Amino acid sequence: MAGRLPGAASAAAAPLPRALLLLAALALFSLTFLSLRSLRPAAAPPSLAIGGSRPSSFARPSVYHSAEAFAAGYAEMERSFKVYMYPDGDPKTFYQTPRKLTGKYASEGYFFQNIRESRFRTGDPDKAHLFFVPISPHKMRGKGTSYENMTIIVKDYVEGLINKYPYWNRTLGADHFFVTCHDVGVRAFEGLPFMVKNSIRVVCSPSYNVDFIPHKDIALPQVLQPFALPEGGNDVENRTILGFWAGHRNSKIRVILAQVWENDTELAISNNRISRAIGELVYQKQFYRTKFCICPGGSQVNSARISDSIHYGCVPVILSDYYDLPFNDILDWRKFAVVLKERDVYQLKSILKSISQEEFVELHKSLVQNISCPQVQKHFVWHSPPLPYDAFHMVMYELWLRHHVIKY
Repeated sequence: MAGRLPGAASAAAAPLPRALLLLAALALFSLTFLSLRSLRPAAAPPSLAIGGSRPSSFARPSVYHSAEAFAAGYAEMERSFKVYMYPDGDPKTFYQTPRKLTGKYASEGYFFQNIRESRFRTGDPDKAHLFFVPISPHKMRGKGTSYENMTIIVKDYVEGLINKYPYWNRTLGADHFFVTCHDVGVRAFEGLPFMVKNSIRVVCSPSYNVDFIPHKDIALPQVLQPFALPEGGNDVENRTILGFWAGHRNSKIRVILAQVWENDTELAISNNRISRAIGELVYQKQFYRTKFCICPGGSQVNSARISDSIHYGCVPVILSDYYDLPFNDILDWRKFAVVLKERDVYQLKSILKSISQEEFVELHKSLVQNISCPQVQKHFVWHSPPLPYDAFHMVMYELWLRHHVIKY
C-alpha cells in the first residue's frame, strides 16, 4: 500500500467500464448487420437434371419429396447397385421365372423377368449389395398349390439356401428380399417368421395392420397390364364427370361406397364392373371422362385401379386405411392424388366438390406432364426389357435406399 497515491485504485478500474461499452457497441453492430443480411433474398435451390437432361425450372411444385436427392440417388444406383439372384430351384416349377406378364398380378411376373434382363444382376455374390430369393407364390398358385403346401415349399426352399450358402448368416437375412404380388404371397412365408421380421418384403398388399414395416419393406405397385387404351394426356376439357368407381363389394369400404353414392347424379358409382355387353372398353373409356377416380381398398388395401387411374390421367382418390402407397418415400402423393381415410366416404362428394378447377388442373398436370423429368405415369408401368424410371427401376431404387442401412 506504501507509495500508492490516493485515487489510484479508482483510476485503475476506469478501463473496465470502457471495455464493456466497446463490447456492447460491437455486439449491437453485429446484430444490425445480421438482421440486414437476413432481409436479402435466399439463394435459389439447385436445379435438377435427371439422366443428363436440361435443368428443370419446376414451375409447379415437384411430385418428389426431394427431386435433387432422387436424381442423385438414382444415378448412383444405376452406376453401382448389384443384386445376387439365387440360382437354385427348377425354373419350370416355382423359381426364377415368372408365371405370366398379364393380369392384376403382373407386377410379380415382371420383376422376375426384369431382374434377369437388367444390369443390376450379378453372378458374383461377393459383389452383391442385396440377395434376391426368387420363389414366386403367384406361379405356385397358378399350378394349383394349396396354401398349406405353399408354406411348406417356401420354408424348405429358404432353409435350403441358408444351409447351402454363407450369405444369410452374415446379417440374419437383413440383406435378402423376396417379391410377391399375389394375395396369398405374404401368407406363404408365414412358416419363416425370422424372414418376415428381418428380410425386405416387396409386396402388393402393404398394410400397416398386417406387420408391414414401412422403413424396411417395400410397396410393390399392383399394375393390371397390358393397358387396353393409351395413357391419358392433357385432356382436362373432356373430364366432365366428378367421380367414378365400378367394382365388386368385396370389402367393407366398397359396400359403404356403393350404398351411399350409387344413386348420386354427379358421382358415377356402380356396384358391379361395367358389362362388356354395353360396349367395348366402356369401363376403361370412363377413366378418360372423369376428374377423380375413386380407389377403395378391396380384399386388401391395394387395388390395381390406382395404377389404372394414373395411366388414364384420372386423379386417383385413395380410400384405404393403413396403406403405405407405392414409392411413398419418393413421391409426394398429395401433389397428384387425393388421399382420404375410409371414414371420409360419407363426405366424399363434398370433399371432391370443394377442390377448385384450378387445383384439379394442377393435380392432373402433375400426373401427365413432363417437365424435364419423368412424369408420374412412367413410374407405374412395366416393360420388358425394363426402361429408365419405370416401375422396375423405381422398385430397384427403393431397394437401393434400404441397402444403405444394412450393416455387416
